[in-house]
Formats: sequence, structure tokens, C-alpha cells
Amino acid sequence: MSAAPPIPGQNPTYEDYARCVHCGLCLNACPTYRLWNLEADSPRGRIHQMIHVSQGATVEPAQSEPANSKQSAPADTAHLRGAITASFVDHIDKCLDCRACETVCPSAVEYGKLVEHARAVIERDYQRPFFTRLARKLVFRELLPHPHRIAIVARFLRFYQRFGLQSFARETGILKLLGLADRELLLPRIDDSFFFKQLGRTFPALGPRRARVAFFAGCVAQVTFTQLNDATIRVLTGNGCEVVVPAAQRCCGALAAHAGVRDAARDLARKNLAAFPLENFDAIITNAAGCGSALKEYDRLFSPSEPEHAKAAAFQAKVRDVTEFLAGLGLSAPLQPLKPLTLRVTYQDSCHLLHGQKIRNAPRQLLSAIPGLELVELPHSEICCGSAGIYNVTQTEASLELLADKMRHASATGAETIVTANPGCLLQLRAGVRLVRTNQEVLHVVKLLDRSMWAS
Repeated sequence: MSAAPPIPGQNPTYEDYARCVHCGLCLNACPTYRLWNLEADSPRGRIHQMIHVSQGATVEPAQSEPANSKQSAPADTAHLRGAITASFVDHIDKCLDCRACETVCPSAVEYGKLVEHARAVIERDYQRPFFTRLARKLVFRELLPHPHRIAIVARFLRFYQRFGLQSFARETGILKLLGLADRELLLPRIDDSFFFKQLGRTFPALGPRRARVAFFAGCVAQVTFTQLNDATIRVLTGNGCEVVVPAAQRCCGALAAHAGVRDAARDLARKNLAAFPLENFDAIITNAAGCGSALKEYDRLFSPSEPEHAKAAAFQAKVRDVTEFLAGLGLSAPLQPLKPLTLRVTYQDSCHLLHGQKIRNAPRQLLSAIPGLELVELPHSEICCGSAGIYNVTQTEASLELLADKMRHASATGAETIVTANPGCLLQLRAGVRLVRTNQEVLHVVKLLDRSMWAS
């Protein structure tokens, strides 16, 4: 067989795979292994399968157990076509790419890099069913890279939600008949107005300027989380930051990269590298943990020999999650001690903030600074809620199982409000509240800061 063309960007080496010594410490941290107790759906089991594929071997279910003997090195050349089976694709697709295994791994295995490369190989070499290929093309290549198309689709969905079509579809059972009931439940409410209108604007700092930052607004978030983006700007300006919203920014490319559609992710990265002139800003701020993790790893999309690699390294050095940035800068805006937010809250760690960016304390530090707030730790907050980008759409059953566990733990805290730091987690947890009817509010950390700053 002839060798396939290489995956663009940085590719794993044998040493990246060989760091996994099959110790098993990742098993209890892995959401899918916790669900099914299957070795093939654990990090070490998936790495074992990746090694077989990298050698051009065919991976069948019986081969998914990790070998005790030393593995031979994967080929340094391109992966061979025909080595990928439906079984391998299924196990890789079922991974949430939450990277909890990275946090507990004593060998510092960069599992996120490995699974995304495996998905890029699948994208290149494996033919998915026709309608799956069509859906992936529409989402990753025709929709997310184009803000005006996102806005058009959002307007159609807003019409569906506002003019009785959603109620009709739910009450008549059409969604169940089409097998879409669970997925439709996860559909976010479309905003009345979109954040796109703020692109290109500059928001002055309130009081003495302490920093000048660029705000990364996301893609789908601009039609579903306009109020969150507005609150983020208010909190930043209220704490002495001049905020610029670059007009030419695009989707971060995280969803495409996680799905293995690397060429689309690379194109989006190039556009964003050009949209943010680094010399003009002290930091690039995002309120989405998933976006932040992707932006901080832009260099992985380009090989060291490509000119974009150096630009990406400089770019990602300035990227900060909004909680990370505010905790480091320090809050200067007065929070409201005269009318405290007397709330009992619990915090769900967003996977790509905790495991991807290694940020745990900053959100808790900010929450603890809010007068009247009682923060109760959420049991197993480090375990994914099941959102994981579009995982709740592509693997809905597993996603809902994880969500059920999460809601059980959240209910046990007695908290009135569940707080997190990623829009995808917000949508997932809000769906959980509706499913189990806990009446809990689900908010971003920044929304609580915003409430406390402007309470009267």
C-alpha cells in the first residue's frame, strides 16, 4: 500500500506514545471508563489502539487490551491506509477529549494531542457514512468559519423557538419519531440580539486604565451568550481594562481540531493570528474554557518549519481565561457589601480550564471574593459534565449518563446556583436542571461578578 500524505502540523512521535506505561492511574479519572468499565474506552486502551494503527495494523475489538510487553515504535512515515476499522473509530469517537487523564498521569502523557491526531487520521483515511460526512462538512467547513452563516442559522432557530414550532414539535412527538428529542433538549435559547454588532468596538476602562486587552468573543457564543459577553466586558472595564473587540476574529477552531478536521482548524487559526495585533494588547481574553485551551495550543496546528508556528507561539503566550486574568490582575471594582449576594453556590470545573489549561484556583478565588456568597465544593467536580464540545450531540446517550451523575452531585450540595466557566458546560448543566427539575440557576463566574459589581 502506498503511504498516505502526512497530517499537517505537529504529529506525535514514538516517545509521545511510549510515555504511557499502562499504570492505570488514568482509569478512575476517565468518564467513559467510569461509565462502561471497558479497557478499550480508557485512555491507555485507546493509546494502545493508536499504536496499532500507527504501525499499519488492523485494530479489532480483541486487540484493544494494552500489552504488557514493550511496544515497537510506530512508523515515522505517514499512517497506512486501510488500517482503521469501525471499532477503532467508535472507541476514539466515544472519548470526550476532556483530558482528565492528563491531570492524573504521572508520566505526563499528552493525551489530548494523541487523540486529536488519531481523529485527524480517521478524517483522512476512513470513510464515514454519507450523512455523517455531510453533517461534518456543513458544520466544520461551511458553518463555523463563517459568522454571517451562523447568524442566518440562528435566526431560523430563533423563529422555531419563539413562534410555537418548538412547542408543537415537542408536544406532538415528532422529535421522538425522528430520534431527535434528547438532542433538541440541548438546543440553546437563541439571543434576541447578537454580539456580532459589537465587533470592531473599543470599550474604555472605568477609572484609571490598568490594562488594554482584546476580547475573543467566540462563534456560536455570539448568538447564544451575548449577555455573558456583555457582562465580561463590563467586568473587565469595571476593573480598569480597556477592551477591544477585533472585528476580523473568527471561530477559534477548537471543535474542528477536536473532530480531526485539522485543515479547517488551521485556516481559522491563521485568520485569528492576523486579527489580533499582539503589540497592541497586554492580553487576549476569552470567557470560554474550550476556546482558551485551543487558542493556547495554536502552535500544535503548525510544524516548526511553517511561518505560522512562531506567530502562534507568540499569540498563545498572551491568551488568558477571564478568570485567570482577573485573579492575576486583582479586582479593583468594589463588590457590593451593602447588598451581598446571599447565595449558596457550587462550582463545576470546566474540563478545558482545569485539565487543558491547568487552572483550578482562579475561579474559586474570584467567587470567594464576592460578599455573601457561600461556596460549597461539588463532589467529583473534575469529572466532565458530558458537554465536551459537540459530544452531547454526537454521543447523546453517554452524555446524558454523565449529566445525570453530575446533577445528582450538584443537588446533594444544596446549592441554589451552579457556577462554571465555559458556555458549553452552561448549556449542558441547564439542560440537566430542566431534566431533573432542581430549579437551580446555572451561571458563569463572570455573571456573578457582574451582579455583585452592579447590585443596588
